[in-house]
Parts: sequence; structure tokens; C-alpha cells
Amino acid sequence: MLMPRRMKYRKQMKMPVKGKSHAGNEIAFGDYAIKAITGRLITARQLEAARRAVTHHVKRGAKIWIRVFPHKPRTTHGEGQRMGKGKGAVDHFAAVIKPGKIIFEMKGANEELSMGALRRAAAKLPIKTKIISVQNSL
Repeated sequence: MLMPRRMKYRKQMKMPVKGKSHAGNEIAFGDYAIKAITGRLITARQLEAARRAVTHHVKRGAKIWIRVFPHKPRTTHGEGQRMGKGKGAVDHFAAVIKPGKIIFEMKGANEELSMGALRRAAAKLPIKTKIISVQNSL
């Protein structure tokens, strides 16, 4: 699962996901991509589930790029804890996804196979997405 090797600070504040993506909003490596329409945090588990869905669908017959990284630590208290007593321990990591961000890119498979694989991956993600290609993104 994706997570940072080390961090300067263990815990971060929540901060709302505002605005549009200015970086990483165009296809850079592949021919087909999943682009976010809505913004939200995506956990490392959700990214891994989507990656596995794509890899399994194309039977490892294409190159896949993950354009986002879960670098934001999310904390939680244990079950049955009373209020207070400070901030909880880091539970998982999440990637900040703004509208317009490219999440996955793919190259090396035909159009039908690529669209099917990316459609499966989009179903694993908790945000609205669209599948774009190099031809229609220009």
C-alpha cells in the first residue's frame, strides 16, 4: 500500500479540498486517463483497489501510471473512547484530489480494453470521474 517513508510532522490538520487542480491536470505519459470531476480525499486502500482492478483487467498487458500519492495522514481515536484526550494516532494516509486532477494513466492496450479497465477503476473510487484520451483532451 502507498504511504510516505518518512514525514517531518506525524499529524496534519484536515483542511478543506478547495479550488481546481492546476498541476497534473493533463495527460503526460499515457494514451488514456481517469480525470476527477469532483474533489475529495482518496485513501491509499481505494487507490490500491483501483490499481488492482486495472492491472487485472488488462492482464498486465499495459503500462499504468498512478499520478497521485497519499501523503496526508488521517488520524482516529479507538472505538469507545471518550471525547478529549488529544488527537488520535495516524490511522491511514489519503491523497488530496481536486477537480481536474489526473488520477491514473494507461498506455499499451487498445481502446476497448483501456476503457473497460479504467471504467472498473473509476467504480472503485469515491469521486465522480471521466475517462479521457489524448485525442479528446487536446
